[in-house]
Amino acid sequence: MKIQIFLFLLLLLLHSICCFAQLHLNFYQNSCPNVESIVRAAVKQKFEQTFVTAPATLRLFFHDCFVRGCDASVLIQTNNHTSEKDNAENLSLAGDGFDTVIKAKAAVDSVPGCKNKVSCADILALATRDVVALTGGPSYAVELGRRDGRISTRKSVRHHLPKPDFGLNQLNAMFAKHGLTQTDMIALSGAHTIGFSHCKHFSKRLYSFHSKNRIDPTFNPTYADELKRECPRNVDQRIAVDMDLMSSFTFDNMYFKNLQMGKGLFTSDQVLFTDPRSRKTVNLFASNNTAFEQAFVVAMTKLGRVGVKTKNQGEIRIDCASVN
Repeated sequence: MKIQIFLFLLLLLLHSICCFAQLHLNFYQNSCPNVESIVRAAVKQKFEQTFVTAPATLRLFFHDCFVRGCDASVLIQTNNHTSEKDNAENLSLAGDGFDTVIKAKAAVDSVPGCKNKVSCADILALATRDVVALTGGPSYAVELGRRDGRISTRKSVRHHLPKPDFGLNQLNAMFAKHGLTQTDMIALSGAHTIGFSHCKHFSKRLYSFHSKNRIDPTFNPTYADELKRECPRNVDQRIAVDMDLMSSFTFDNMYFKNLQMGKGLFTSDQVLFTDPRSRKTVNLFASNNTAFEQAFVVAMTKLGRVGVKTKNQGEIRIDCASVN
């Protein structure tokens, strides 16, 4: 039995290695050598039009990788509304994230020699790096060579994305399925520093915590009052608030400082500080922005390897919103 378990684990390891070992930094050196600067220019132009470009693109990348792997399947659109983007958990994905990839793809394909050479999955990965840098976060090398997936179903999203009411055990278990550690999870949560959320995702913490007519006691009272003004009972579900009220336009470590003050918007945010098992990492990132940035880059690199398709797997989509 021990030998069988060892062989099973070895096969899993070899599978994971084969999937991302084929990604490398200079993948398009011969086919489209300027792809990074082309994407960066398109993303910058979109970002200058609307700041929402940044959190929307970052969240889009995360939602893509966690469902079927980083294969741009979240971008696929179907006439009968059965794709990933039509799942209830993805309906709040801002259109600016999709538009960023579409415009970057058009920019790449307009360059002689590059047309239909770069996958939508790689463009999304590059665009995500670029929006982080544009908002003051770290710039980092992006491994490339992903192929685009051909499958995108609404049902496949189920149970693959973390929920706002998750506790630490649930978060760790979900991230561990993708080879991500607790430290990776906490670092990636720091992306909420430029995020936003609709009121419905945290209103229970304000008005009916644990099915009772009270506020979640882990909330900072002043912060809770501010949120109540932004999100009164029966508020328009389209209303959204910044997840970091202190520096919502800057990618920094303020998210972790907020957690120390009881200003985490979701249960899944605040639990990172209230649970002693993760508090030490939160405190480290709150006191040391460099440590946070370094951990974030490591986590994003690992996230970008999740479930990737390479070589003869998948395709390079002509239109990011539909299979060829």
